[in-house]
Amino acid sequence: MSHMYELDHVSYTYPASHAHALNQVSMDITEHRATAILGPNGAGKSTLLDLLLGWKAPDTGTILLKGAPIHSYSRRDRGKIVSLVPQNEPLQFSFTLLDYVLFGRAPYLPQLAKPSSEDIEIALWAIERVQLDLSPQRSVTSLSGGQRQLLMLARAIAQQPEMIILDEPTSSLDPGNISIVIDIMHRLLESGMTLLYTTHDPNFAAETAHYTAMLKQGKLLRNLPTGQALTGAFISELYDTSIEVLHHEDRDIVFRSTVNRQIYR
Repeated sequence: MSHMYELDHVSYTYPASHAHALNQVSMDITEHRATAILGPNGAGKSTLLDLLLGWKAPDTGTILLKGAPIHSYSRRDRGKIVSLVPQNEPLQFSFTLLDYVLFGRAPYLPQLAKPSSEDIEIALWAIERVQLDLSPQRSVTSLSGGQRQLLMLARAIAQQPEMIILDEPTSSLDPGNISIVIDIMHRLLESGMTLLYTTHDPNFAAETAHYTAMLKQGKLLRNLPTGQALTGAFISELYDTSIEVLHHEDRDIVFRSTVNRQIYR
């Protein structure tokens, strides 16, 4: 299979910092597959996303997007290839759901142009696709946290990219909405989409990712098919705590071990 991204010895250090946020990271991100970026806080996951989106440039190394240097693309052209679902986003203005999702059509619109009837149809289709069963004229400020997460996903889908990047897509969701997101991700993959997401949850990776990359202190520990990556030894090393993995009904279940822990009553 071909690669959406190719990273070769990529490093990045924030100004006034002496430590690498990313240190010599080399990895490929395969097209039409889901890749999970797993790691503890401060591992470099958010920095990696910023580099992949072209918001930052690496200090050393190269990043290729579909075989070309990422900064050889204009921002508009990058937006036609990759869209982002952020972890959270302030919704302070009373946009309607439809107006908000229409922002995803920006890469296709001339400056100051109004959305066409086709753009509106695509936005309505995206709202329906994420199972957000609300009036398109409802204000975004009235939504719950889970509904906002689905709305941001609808905006990314309306962008009609080849790839969607998601930053901690389940961090604020209850189990019901997590199930909806998993179902949407599976259907996106079936349609040929490429997905990349960060997460703290190995179980979410086990359920949705073809590949799992493990980042720790800015270094890539491994990037393997998920079934090979999610072992007790590898996850324990990643999080510096005892982790056990059980195989149950054709899937892995990851949980923190309670062995040798005292129970106080």
